[in-house]
Amino acid sequence: MVDKKEQVQFSVFTKPWKTQPLAELGKRVKAWGFDGIELPVRPGFQVEPHDVAKGLPAAAKILADCGLKIYSVAGPTDEATLAACAELSIPTVRIMVGIEAEGYLATEAKFKRETASLLPLLEKYGMQVGVQNHCGRMVCHALGLLRLMETFPAKHVGAIWDCAHNALNGEEPEVAVDIIWSHLCMVNFKNAFWKRKEGTEATVATWSPYWTNGRHGLASWPRVAAELKKRQYQGVICLTAEYTEEAQVDHLIAEDIVFAKSLFTEVG
Repeated sequence: MVDKKEQVQFSVFTKPWKTQPLAELGKRVKAWGFDGIELPVRPGFQVEPHDVAKGLPAAAKILADCGLKIYSVAGPTDEATLAACAELSIPTVRIMVGIEAEGYLATEAKFKRETASLLPLLEKYGMQVGVQNHCGRMVCHALGLLRLMETFPAKHVGAIWDCAHNALNGEEPEVAVDIIWSHLCMVNFKNAFWKRKEGTEATVATWSPYWTNGRHGLASWPRVAAELKKRQYQGVICLTAEYTEEAQVDHLIAEDIVFAKSLFTEVG
């Protein structure tokens, strides 16, 4: 008899569907083949920061009725959000770190000061802040993430490594995973390539990311999956559902979850 085993859990960031009722969205997410979601706790979304104490439990119940878990939230790290997440056993609040006007090193120092002051609350609620890399004027690669968090306990400050933003910055995936492994708490799967904004008539070329499906960008999902399996990664893979062709999001995410799951399914 064939035994198929998946060593990870698959989540989707529900940002593209901010106005859709959660009961309807939950059924679709489950039908696509996901185990759960990352839920934005932001103004204008299904759960807003000012109402997190009531809104998050209500959302969790609706999604549980659809057979889904909330694996993480993208939102603030205030006590109300941490307490609500802890009550529901949602382990991680995802954030990103933008580079401020004072410069990169000053941003690092500020993050470390602010995170040190947040540790008592993280300890109190048994919570973790997950810091994601992002291209542009952000902490963008694995080494940058490690510098932010290497002095903090991984159970409270973890790395959410985004393979697409990593690829846009030219870091090899195997090297990146090795750098951040001690604090890795979640992996984002999406894909992109650099697209020139104008033709060859321009005096100077400028470029922007074009967000595409999992098979066609700079990030090699097969290489990422192989490295994670080699290291026996057991955490969450979050597909962030970011596509330049926003009108195609439902079609593209349905294809991408099939592709992603195929890379982690072992037959034995």
